Amino acid sequence: MVSAAWKEIRKNPEQPIYLLTGTESYLLQETLAKIISESPGIEQHDVLNFDLEETSVDRVIEEADTLPFLQDRKVIVAKNASFLKAKERGKEKIEHPIDQLEAWLQDPSPTATVIFTAPYEKLDSRKKITKVMTSNAVVIEANKLTGSDLTVWVQQQGAAFGVTIDREIADYLVETTGENMMQLSSEIEKLAAFLEGAGTVTKEIIDRLVPRSPETEIFRLTDTYIAGNRAQTLAVYHDLLRSGEEPIAMTSLIAGQVRLMLHVGTLKKKGYHQQQIASTLNVHPYRVKLVMNNRNSPSEQRLLRVLNELASIDLKLKSTSGSRERVLELFFMEKL
Repeated sequence: MVSAAWKEIRKNPEQPIYLLTGTESYLLQETLAKIISESPGIEQHDVLNFDLEETSVDRVIEEADTLPFLQDRKVIVAKNASFLKAKERGKEKIEHPIDQLEAWLQDPSPTATVIFTAPYEKLDSRKKITKVMTSNAVVIEANKLTGSDLTVWVQQQGAAFGVTIDREIADYLVETTGENMMQLSSEIEKLAAFLEGAGTVTKEIIDRLVPRSPETEIFRLTDTYIAGNRAQTLAVYHDLLRSGEEPIAMTSLIAGQVRLMLHVGTLKKKGYHQQQIASTLNVHPYRVKLVMNNRNSPSEQRLLRVLNELASIDLKLKSTSGSRERVLELFFMEKL
């Protein structure tokens, strides 16, 4: 987990080069903030920022090699190092002097910490610049946490705010809020404020304070539809419409939930337990638990029939010029 990298930042605060990569924006921001806060004598307003989609990297090198004024060290953030990923035709705005950067990376300034950010899912490991960068920088991957890693992080965040979140409650909070770490952190802070920085978070407190994510409501919508409860299904559906959810997006999410039910059922028959299924499908264990514990779990044939009907609904929604809301509503009203 990235928490191990945070400990290293604290131990060695004067690293000359960092490379932050990955798509989890919350972890990228937190890691960036920790590097800055651990840099001796540096405040947030002292940090120099460059966007490499707008500015050539030689400006970063020039600034790094210039001695700091009235300070022992300077911190420079060079965002969007897109030259580290595969080139996209027509996307490059700036021609960077890559040879100059490669040479500098092997002999960086002793009085600057330069933080390159590459908020991309994958870097191009075939490029020489990527190899030189990863060889000479402290590389920290800010990838999305899933499964038990996310649960542990929720518990750690709770502890950081002074409250206790048991494992089962942490799972429930993830299921209620979704897996967006920025949103989760905000909700944990709110729960801690409610408890005045001490005590234990309960399911009742979460239900009282935390709004359900659209994904959670889609799970409930799918569950009530599969169970044949048309009145409740329509009630949840209209709530989602009022909150701004689009029928096409809802259809996709419902199909995803039905596919999850199918996959869980198949792996369960093969003898997989809950954690193995979650790991294999790359979903949070609590979602798998809810599917496995569903007493109204339908047959595989029934789920396949629903999936086939959803494919037809998706086509109708994308081709109709009429009311998309009505198309999906009629689907929910039909007998399964």
